[in-house]
Amino acid sequence: MISFLHERWPVFHEDNHLLVLYKPAGLLVQGDETGAVNLLDLAKAWIKQRHHKPGRVFLGLVQRLDRPVAGVMLFARTSKAAARLSAQLRTRQTRKVYLAVVEGLLPSDRGKLTNHIERQDRLSGIALRPTSSSREARLSYRVLEAADGRSLVELELETGRKHQIRLQLAHIGCPIVGDVRYGARTALPLRQIALLAREITLEHPTRRDALSVSCPLPIGWPWPAADIPINAPLWNWEDFKIPAGLF
Repeated sequence: MISFLHERWPVFHEDNHLLVLYKPAGLLVQGDETGAVNLLDLAKAWIKQRHHKPGRVFLGLVQRLDRPVAGVMLFARTSKAAARLSAQLRTRQTRKVYLAVVEGLLPSDRGKLTNHIERQDRLSGIALRPTSSSREARLSYRVLEAADGRSLVELELETGRKHQIRLQLAHIGCPIVGDVRYGARTALPLRQIALLAREITLEHPTRRDALSVSCPLPIGWPWPAADIPINAPLWNWEDFKIPAGLF
């Protein structure tokens, strides 16, 4: 497997139209007012160096992950791919699977959560009933294991609302471990949360065949597991220790 900027930072897929990377927890997807390092700029610099690209590099951001979340991150390398992938995501033709460690026990081993999420200013919350400004949020879940007052849960999104998984799990009394914003008891050491974008399945934008990419459990993931591969990625951005000014 190709490495990105570190031997434990995988490139899951690369071709002329797509780039699928691992995003560590704590790294911004794109730049903001803080000026902090972000994955989009790192990926553009990597492509420019790897393929000896003159001038500016195009890289389309077609999905987002919250800063404290790790996992599979999809970019488009051409405008055609960006438009087609955006259409797939908008019309829910992609399959997105997440893994979470949550506080508490879910009401059943598997089920479906349906709520209405309402955004007010920069905050989102669960609306007790539909309103003119709320949007329906749906996901299905499956409990994989439970121990010591925590649960390991696989989740499949049916809609893609901002902070949807975090809000819906907190609403049933099972906030994601480390997610103090939505009710977790304590923060994790590097402010990450135990949510992993585990898998994405989509139609390739030019070949039109199915492409499925999955992320192994990262080193440091807060659930004991025997299947973490020896070359698994590191969970946290700070652990990579990428030198300043590398690109």
